Parts: sequence; C-alpha cells; structure tokens
Amino acid sequence: MAARLDPRLAAGNRRPAAGYRATHFGWQVDDAGVATVTLDRSERKNPLTFESYAELRDLFFALRHADDVRAVVLAGAGGNFCSGGDVHDIIGPLVRLAAPELLMFTRMTGELVKAMRGCPQPIVAAVDGVCAGAGAILAMASDLRLGTARSKTAFLFNRVGLAGCDMGACALLPRLVGQGRASELLYTGRSLGGEEGERWGFFNRLCAPEALLGEAQALARELAEGPAFANGITKTMLQQEWAMSVETAIEAEAQAQALCMLTQDFRRAYEAFVDKRKPRFEGN
Repeated sequence: MAARLDPRLAAGNRRPAAGYRATHFGWQVDDAGVATVTLDRSERKNPLTFESYAELRDLFFALRHADDVRAVVLAGAGGNFCSGGDVHDIIGPLVRLAAPELLMFTRMTGELVKAMRGCPQPIVAAVDGVCAGAGAILAMASDLRLGTARSKTAFLFNRVGLAGCDMGACALLPRLVGQGRASELLYTGRSLGGEEGERWGFFNRLCAPEALLGEAQALARELAEGPAFANGITKTMLQQEWAMSVETAIEAEAQAQALCMLTQDFRRAYEAFVDKRKPRFEGN
C-alpha cells in the first residue's frame, strides 16, 4: 500500500486568511475570495514604514498557504496609491545606519517583492494619484495594474542619490515597458502619467477615479472565479520563464500543463462544455 502524505504537512501551516487582523494597513476578504489590501495613511499619501514593509512581506508570504484567498487587490486610500518610504520614519533613520543594517533593510524590502511574486494569487494594483518610489515598486510587482488619468508613477531613487536598481526594478520594469523606457524612468526619476503609462503598457487600462477600486475588485473577482490552481501555475511560469531558454520553457510548460490536466477543475470545464453551461471552478 502506497504511503500517503498528509496535505497539511505538505502545505506548511495552512490556515484561512479572512480572519487576519492587519496592523499597518486595511485588510478585508469578500465572499468570492478577493482580498483587498488598502494602504491607509491618506493624510501623508500612504507612505510605507519599516513596520508596514515587514507586515506586507509577511502577509504575502502567508498567502501561499491561504485557501480562502483567490485574488488580491492592492490599493491606496484618499485618492493616492503610495508615496514610497516615509521620509521621517525611514529615510531619516537610514542615513544614520551602518552598512550591515542598511543591507538588512534593502534585503527586507526585496523580500516583499519576492513574496508578492511568489504567492499564487494574482494581484491587481489599483493606482490613483501618487505612486512613487517603493509605491511604484509595489505596483510594478503586482500582476495587473489599473490606473487613472491623474495617476503619477515615478521611480524616484536617483532623485535622492540612489541607484534605480531597487527591489527588483531593473529586472521587472523592462518586462513591462521595455528596456529603453525603463532606462528613461530609472535614470531620470520623472513621473509617468496615467495615459502615457497605459500607452507604454505599465497600466492594463485606465478607469475613472471614482470607479477604480470597484473595477479592480471586479477584475480580481473574475480571476478568483477561475481555476485557482492553474492560475497559480500561470503566475509561477510567467515568473520563471524569463530566465529560461525557449526550449527549456517549452518543456517546463509541457510538464506544468500536464499537471493541470490532472485537476478536477479541468474535468469540470469539460463537463460544463458538454452540458453547455459555465464551469464552476473550485481550485483543485
């Protein structure tokens, strides 16, 4: 008799996320499994602090084991997305730190991007108003971005004497807008307006400011209704294949797709097609 592995052991500490209580940002999960993370320091255009960086990192890592979250919306409160690292809470202390502590900080912020790229749920960023510095990185690290005509996205690092290579920007931004355009944004630190961002491919589409969050949640709900396991595979392959040759990628996709063909969602889709009805995916 073949040995069986308890799936709870394989998944790690697998627990629902709907009851999670956030400390440094807003958090809610609806009945469709769409989680909304809201950066909510609107009086200062939603800057990040050491604590919010760490809590966001830990949340996205935990989402790898959350059964009840199938898509995530990342938004900001008060008509802005995120103004980046808080000048007083982060930038001021950083200039007084030694190299080992600075490296601890930059590695920690990079871990947030890794966690966002590594969680299986697709992330939809709802970007309005200011989207600067680390805020621009959070938008970039999301899977899809909805913006507004008044959004202003800026990778400001060189404006404060730093390199543009922050939190994966030199790897991820060229994938979105191309090498030349990414170079322009990272060398100059200039703002990318909403309409220009849509033309460049940074934004998937633009929305009216008052409709932005609703449209982002509707898109996330559409994704949540899809095959969650297969969507997670798609996200993984989009991330991994950038470093593969075409031949390696084709073989990796053959293996990944064969695995998806073993899921009940694949069978459900076939049976729904035969019965001329819409499939209802359950993520297994």
